[in-house]
Amino acid sequence: MASNETEQWDAFFCATKPPADYDEQKRRIDEFCSAFADTDERVVLITSGGTAVPLEHNTVRFVDNFSAGTRGSASAEYFLDQGYAVLFLFRSTSLQPFVRRFKPGELLSYLHFASGDDSCIQVCADAVPKVRPILEGYQRAMAEGTGRPRLLQVSFTSLTDYLFLLKACAVALRPLGSRALLYLAAAVSDFYVPPENMPEHKIHSDAGPLQLRLHLVPKMLKPLICCWNPAAYVVSFKLETDENILLDKARRALATYKHKASLVIGNELHSRKHRVVFVTSDDHEVINLTPEQVAAGVEIEQIIVEKLLKRHTEHIRNSPARRFSSTVSITGESVSDSTLP
Repeated sequence: MASNETEQWDAFFCATKPPADYDEQKRRIDEFCSAFADTDERVVLITSGGTAVPLEHNTVRFVDNFSAGTRGSASAEYFLDQGYAVLFLFRSTSLQPFVRRFKPGELLSYLHFASGDDSCIQVCADAVPKVRPILEGYQRAMAEGTGRPRLLQVSFTSLTDYLFLLKACAVALRPLGSRALLYLAAAVSDFYVPPENMPEHKIHSDAGPLQLRLHLVPKMLKPLICCWNPAAYVVSFKLETDENILLDKARRALATYKHKASLVIGNELHSRKHRVVFVTSDDHEVINLTPEQVAAGVEIEQIIVEKLLKRHTEHIRNSPARRFSSTVSITGESVSDSTLP
């Protein structure tokens, strides 16, 4: 890796602060991932939702990225169905697995107090057919009574929160080697305001029009695949509003990172719910929902996950059996790994 690239992301982490609850979140992440380290099970890290870029230290104003978290939250359910454990890193206000299926406020309308007992809450009889399969799916994911849940949800708000937690997740999954899959569906800002350029307090309008200088966020996919978790299968997303440049942009991203175990899923803003393109360094595959699938309520994330299962299986089959240390320095330099006997 070029030294100037290393310096850029080192400088970013040194100049910014981790989330206030970072130590607790990292403990939860490490505990969840370590439960699968000595098994043959697969774990997928799914990132989901948009990232906010604060304009002040005491944040009132911020620049945000568009993302409801639909793709990430839906994909989490389908990965669980395929037997994966899911580490779900999501924007705090975005959609979450299972509860995404309820409209805002809808769930409360399904509940009532049991007759004569306000200590007992029941689901309305006519809502049971909808609520039961969702609750069953959630309880299977949480593996209630087994002591080892298969779903861990970790929330973030800001860009810096996301990047610190992304690194923590990737490093925690490192001991799993090729059994880890990184599914990077979050809408991550390309621009930010460095801390030293932020005012302490709210920006006031009485100073006139605001002139804002945004800096480029260092590209974190490079250290992710080179240092933090080099054996994982990595899936990233490229969203464009112009379909004519989508394939070229996806291929350029692959050429930049030169990671053989990588796939870029290209999607166009207005057709993303029924059409995506799988792009590798030497091929591409268009995935379209048929009119029959759309009418039946099939979600394209189901098809995406089914196809990724096959690609990940092939990646595992072609990977050497290696155990990687989960120790990475604060600057991101990876320690040596050792081959399993």
